[in-house]
Amino acid sequence: MSSAHYITQFRRNVSDKYVIYNSLFAALPFSGIANVGALLPILSQACMDGYAAGKTPVEILEDFFRQHTNGSTPEEQKDRLFKFVQYIERQVVLFDAIEDAAFDTVNNIHGPGSMRALLNEAVFAGKTQQLRQKLRKFKVRVVLTAHPTQFYPGTVLGIIHDMSDAIAKNDFHTINQYIQQLGITPFFNKKSPTPFDEAVNLMWYLENILYQSIGNIYNFIESEIFDHQYDGDNPFIELGFWPGGDRDGNPYVDAATTLKVAEALRSAITVCYYRDVRKLTRRLTFSGIDTRMHELEALLYENVFRPTENNRIQTQVLLDKLTEIRNAVVSKHHALFLGRLDSLIHKVKIFGTHFASLDIRQDSRIHRKVLLEINEVTQQQSGKACLPASYEQMTETEQLAVLFGISESVDPAGCTGIAKDTLESIQAIRTIQERNGKAGCHRYIISNCQSAVNVAEVYALCKLAGWKEPDMHIDIIPLFETIDDLRQAEQIMETLYQLPAYQQHLTQRSNNQTIMLGFSDGTKDGGYLQANWSIYTAKENLTAISRKYNIRAKFFDGRGGPPSRGGGKTNKFYASLGSTIENEEIQLTIQGQTITSNFGTIQSSQYNLEQLLSAGLSNELFADSRIQLSQHDRYLLEELGRISYETYQQFKAHPLFLPYLQQFSPLDYYSKSNIASRPAKRGGGGELRFEDLRAIPFVGSWSQLKQNVPGFFGVGTALQEMKAKGFWNDIKAMYRNLLFFRTLVDNSMMSMLKSFFPLTAYIKDDPQYGVVWEWVKREFDLTKELVLELADAKLLMEEDLPGRASIQMRDNIVLPLLTIQQYALDQLHRENLDPAEKAVYEKMLTRTMFGIINAARNSA
Repeated sequence: MSSAHYITQFRRNVSDKYVIYNSLFAALPFSGIANVGALLPILSQACMDGYAAGKTPVEILEDFFRQHTNGSTPEEQKDRLFKFVQYIERQVVLFDAIEDAAFDTVNNIHGPGSMRALLNEAVFAGKTQQLRQKLRKFKVRVVLTAHPTQFYPGTVLGIIHDMSDAIAKNDFHTINQYIQQLGITPFFNKKSPTPFDEAVNLMWYLENILYQSIGNIYNFIESEIFDHQYDGDNPFIELGFWPGGDRDGNPYVDAATTLKVAEALRSAITVCYYRDVRKLTRRLTFSGIDTRMHELEALLYENVFRPTENNRIQTQVLLDKLTEIRNAVVSKHHALFLGRLDSLIHKVKIFGTHFASLDIRQDSRIHRKVLLEINEVTQQQSGKACLPASYEQMTETEQLAVLFGISESVDPAGCTGIAKDTLESIQAIRTIQERNGKAGCHRYIISNCQSAVNVAEVYALCKLAGWKEPDMHIDIIPLFETIDDLRQAEQIMETLYQLPAYQQHLTQRSNNQTIMLGFSDGTKDGGYLQANWSIYTAKENLTAISRKYNIRAKFFDGRGGPPSRGGGKTNKFYASLGSTIENEEIQLTIQGQTITSNFGTIQSSQYNLEQLLSAGLSNELFADSRIQLSQHDRYLLEELGRISYETYQQFKAHPLFLPYLQQFSPLDYYSKSNIASRPAKRGGGGELRFEDLRAIPFVGSWSQLKQNVPGFFGVGTALQEMKAKGFWNDIKAMYRNLLFFRTLVDNSMMSMLKSFFPLTAYIKDDPQYGVVWEWVKREFDLTKELVLELADAKLLMEEDLPGRASIQMRDNIVLPLLTIQQYALDQLHRENLDPAEKAVYEKMLTRTMFGIINAARNSA
């Protein structure tokens, strides 16, 4: 159907319903100030009119208070601003719930990118058998992270879910009750969550959404594509999990946390099976079957409520019991309710007893430090060090020989601090595998990987922790993040592939090597275009070098929510990859808001998972019908990347680059928001250094400033220079014909649509920072002009009108919040500010972050 049809559906099922249900907020049980709901529309209009007239945020709010709140004191004004913040936070929740409820009407859920559409295309092209063969080995791995871009507590997530159901049914009374509930439900954490809290919050999606949606996709593939004849072990979709395992810069994650989270995951999936078995027991009431079902129900009950080391049920035991029941149902009871039983069997095959696979991650610099500490301990305890005295003076080749030659093990009890925890964490992998199966935890990711030695250090630590080949069931995964790291990745991996010890390790891992590539830090380091092109070429080079040594490379993309961190229309990136990039799996991280927006309901989750799965499958099945990158295209992309990189580096090198962000955005307040256990920057110390700044607060702060620099900066200059050199028609042809480049440009349009420069136009008159604002605005205007010309469009996101309408509605809802945030920042910059007043404005600023981030859905 046309875009016009879906924008009509959006207006009918989202815009109009929001107007209706928003009126219910007038009865919200806010105490203190009356008429908040009546005044807020006036404030919203005042913001729109004020920015159109060139007013500053301070002027807009001062004029509003003067005209509409006669005689109010400064304290009453601040109190009213807090009430507005509370009110708008809940309006955002309402809009989320309405959009979720309307998902299947504003999206073509069975259209292009769905598994049904892919099957139809394969049948039409006579490629059904090829599709089946590809499905026997291809899969998508979605890894949920605890990165702090999610401001909804679990209680609010539940309300959104339940309200969406009520809205879909037009149950006005129940909707009104949920809105009342929202009014008195806290929206923020009084203290930072622990890593275990983060894990439990994310498990809500595993139990309530992904368990069903992934099971539905498996059922469709097994029945419709394989005609109930699928006998393979590929689950098609796997889940990964970082909360409780990701140690990179998070001092609060330790081995005990990892084990506790793994146990919680096992308990969660067992609860899901228990519920399904109870439902099935009410249907499978046949003689002989009923007894078996009750026995299985009792066994799962014991595993959930009275677990011990001796009664842990294993995946194969559970499958055997279900298969016995299935055989009896087929042979003796006319296969009655077989579909429901098969659905449960499919879920057990997918999720096992682990639910999601815990990944361990740590920074390479920590591993080096730990090795040297362990070396000192072994020297003191036994008089024999595990490393030669001259180790730090050795060449890389010599260090690799030493590290791969380590054979002794070390008792963690003899170590302290990070060394002790690192060894215990590696030992925890074995414990989890024994309890939850090998799929429960088998990957160790090395952040900031810059050499082959960094990989060898983890291998050596595994040996020191007691692992021995051929029983080292651990995949060691290097993470390449910066532009320089991406350039060196091919040489690093070839060095490893040439080492006999590492070859032996990969042989035990079925000659598979997972390699992680970081979009977030890549963009932060090198800018939008260069980061994406560098990752593309790095994948090509890593594919070639891996194939040279008969290794299958599997790429794991560290993606965030917004386009600048590898988000946006992610499925289109995977559909655009050519045969020069290995296509065995799609692996990617899903973070914070993106989990809510893409996987907040069973329908949206199934839709987005199918889009990813279909993208990877169609990329190979129909590659012959797609235009591949030519040498000239490569030249154009190389030049565009180079120019944009240089432009971004010039901007980044400006002495006011980081101070500008600290002065006018909430960058320095991320740590006060209590949304995550992880600190906002790596390392200690008071002064903020760019290299220590995490990508999430960096990108998120530009987003809250409504300037979105990481999603477009350098693109316009690159296009302009190439146009001046006479390549414009070539670039336009590349936009029309190459999905990879078109997706890059389209995602950049999304970043620009979410920008709003009138909010900060006052900065251009600042004697110190005005030059920075002008620089960003010039690049924005240039980029917008050229991408519209490139796409032959008049509007940003013209090809996705429902998406455009959603962004604009969300931005209108939070415009007063953005205004209040800028107002609070201005007050905090006043000289001689009273400490008590400062605390109030800091709290106000922090509270505005919640609604702004939640409304944007993929801003960080």
